[in-house]
Amino acid sequence: MKFKKVILVIVVAITVLTVYGVKTNWFLKQLYPKKYSQQVYFYSNQYGVDPNLVFAMIKAESNFNPDSVSSKGAIGLMQVIPETGTWVANYIGIKNFSVNMLFNPDYNINIGTWYLKYLLKQFNNDVTLAVAAYNGGSGNVSNWLKDKRYSENGSNLKKVPFSETDKYIKKVLKYYKIYTNLYK
Repeated sequence: MKFKKVILVIVVAITVLTVYGVKTNWFLKQLYPKKYSQQVYFYSNQYGVDPNLVFAMIKAESNFNPDSVSSKGAIGLMQVIPETGTWVANYIGIKNFSVNMLFNPDYNINIGTWYLKYLLKQFNNDVTLAVAAYNGGSGNVSNWLKDKRYSENGSNLKKVPFSETDKYIKKVLKYYKIYTNLYK
């Protein structure tokens, strides 16, 4: 009899959690969190970038791990390449910048968000092109837009020649859609 009561309590608890989770999107919010939201909202507002795009990029780049380092040497939450980080830090006036500062979420999100805004501006606020450039390089994206194999009109990419960048674009845009819909 005692065993049946325990099972009943477990079933009721799972049912309540499931109903609550479905109603509030609790489960999805665990998979797609808004960690470092203070920094994301601050720098997104400062640079005029949709914070949901920044969250999507952080999710895709590092899954919110500030100590992440890629095989190509990109560092931190937004996987900033040291050369890019140094250039942006000098441009926006971060004094005494060192590459290790990219492990700090505040500096990383500041630099990564500014750079994302720079790419959005360069590519006429086209999110797909900016995301492609963030991963594959702005020079490559500019060249692809001029190449009939990759762009029919010079404004959109019909094909991305780097498979890693193609997968990255799809992942970020999927996460961006999820963040936008989940956190309306």
